[in-house]
Amino acid sequence: MIGPFGLGPKGTMRMRALPMAQALTARGHEVEMFLAPWSNPEDSGREEERRGVKIHNITLPHPIPLLGHLIITWRLLSRALKSKPHIIHSFKPKAYSGLVAMAIWFLRKVGLARVGLVIDSDDWEGTGGWNEIENYTWLQKRFFAFQEKWGLLHCDAVTVASRALQTLAWSLGVKPGDAFYVPNGMPLESLKLEIPPQPAPEGRPTVLLYTRFFEFSLERVVEIWKGVVEAIPEARLLVVGKGLFGEEERLRQLMAEREIEGVEYAGWVEEHEIQKWLGSADLAIYPYDDTLINRTKCSIKLIELMGSRLPTVASDVGENRQYIEHLVSGYLIEPGDDESFRQAIIHILRNEKLQRALGREARRRVEERFNWATLVQTVEKAYSIALDKGG
Repeated sequence: MIGPFGLGPKGTMRMRALPMAQALTARGHEVEMFLAPWSNPEDSGREEERRGVKIHNITLPHPIPLLGHLIITWRLLSRALKSKPHIIHSFKPKAYSGLVAMAIWFLRKVGLARVGLVIDSDDWEGTGGWNEIENYTWLQKRFFAFQEKWGLLHCDAVTVASRALQTLAWSLGVKPGDAFYVPNGMPLESLKLEIPPQPAPEGRPTVLLYTRFFEFSLERVVEIWKGVVEAIPEARLLVVGKGLFGEEERLRQLMAEREIEGVEYAGWVEEHEIQKWLGSADLAIYPYDDTLINRTKCSIKLIELMGSRLPTVASDVGENRQYIEHLVSGYLIEPGDDESFRQAIIHILRNEKLQRALGREARRRVEERFNWATLVQTVEKAYSIALDKGG
């Protein structure tokens, strides 16, 4: 498995690739991960093993314009090929992992490599996707958009984290039988853990907003919460997460301008501490605007909420509708219908029996349909295709 960045703070390799690798290891496969830890340079050169998965963080070179990128790509490629794999699974068809996939494709063409190549896509990166959010240069945006389309078409099989990504892959020309839907899930070991509830201050009903902020307009959340506290003045909103561009501070400012009280800001929370915050809430909200990036993404946060038995009110956008069964394991609200979103929050907060029922069904749904022990069986099918074509 090739990662364009390390295990933190970005989530793809830590929350998607690693549990996938560990589930594959449990089924008898040997899996190694090769990462370019520019996002967490303290891991440069670090070697470790987690539940049978060998993790190799390549040594980062001194920052040299352009040449440094080529060195990182070469180190990922050479170390991966040195292990003589049957399959190379490149996570994200962009940046360093995308460059490695391109190199492997051409090496195979000239007979210098014999290995199956699988590309994993868990977000739409190009136009309408992360290119619109990240502060990339014009050249980077053009290159990443090119890489994404080229990579999805120049591999043996594709694993995608959402139905929308699967449809986009088909639209580019990927054969239906080569695009495998593998949504994010939770390890069975995590689902066996029970989270003790943390009583809210003075018994106040608590709503959790666990987010990175780019999924919705801040004004929407302000207006929704304003209506909630008008109906339930003692309600508390707990905001966990940090935006890319200081959005949490802007939310704080908007709430203050509207004189809305009862909002607590936890900021960025380390992975080992998040369960404490999940256990302190009675209800979670997951608002989305109806955008391409939201339709194509597959939220690990939503899986965490459901696996923690938290009833959730979410916008009916993209993969949210795959995870939540409306009125059974949560509430799905049409995007933009803020009044219905607000009323759903109020209704659930006032009904403890409903909270327990929704939370119980949410946990059951994750256990039965979205655990990695089950999901990796589809990954194995992608690998089988890749072995037949390129291995």
